[in-house]
Amino acid sequence: MKRILIIEDNIEIAKLERDFLEASAIETDGTKGLERALQEDFDLILLDIMLPGIDGFHICRRIREEKEVPILMVSAKREDMDKIRGLGLGADDYIIKPFSPTELVARVKAHITRYERLTGKAQQKAADGEVLRSGDLEIYVDKHRFYVKGQEISLTNREFELLVFLAKHPGLVFSRDRLFERVWGLDAEGDTATVMVHINRIREKIEPDPAKPIYIETVWGAGYRFKE
Repeated sequence: MKRILIIEDNIEIAKLERDFLEASAIETDGTKGLERALQEDFDLILLDIMLPGIDGFHICRRIREEKEVPILMVSAKREDMDKIRGLGLGADDYIIKPFSPTELVARVKAHITRYERLTGKAQQKAADGEVLRSGDLEIYVDKHRFYVKGQEISLTNREFELLVFLAKHPGLVFSRDRLFERVWGLDAEGDTATVMVHINRIREKIEPDPAKPIYIETVWGAGYRFKE
């Protein structure tokens, strides 16, 4: 369940929003809402503008100084300047009362999904470098590590390079000659049978059933293709 903080002084509206969003917390006072927003971690903050204590504009600015959590401002005000001000202070969206519950839910889900996608990529890239995933497979390219269902599997350098090359081009078919050129860096007139040997070794390590491969497919008469 996502953690959503509702800062809204109208308790009836707040409860309605909570029920539709399955929100975690409600604060009806601006000062307490700001304190909670800064002290706890939430996936999204639904923020009213007109609040006792501190108004929504001030809360939005303070939150944005410390956190990147999505902020969806809610107001009965229809003036464009209020919307522009809210977005200018760092709000991700602005919705006008009265609004339909389905619209609210859709907007909240969209912002949470977008936030998780963006921050997930940034954190992953910083911590792990390039990571390729397909089904139960995880390939940590920069770390030169490979996992199947969370269990690390040992690959030789050439097996790893071949797997990475195929995984970076899902759905494309590569002949043995082409793979020999790209992975071994040698003339395609060399012994391309070694490609088939390495493919078979990789399949033994990554496929649930090497006889019926699902990750590295053989395209008869053409070459090999990694699962899309």
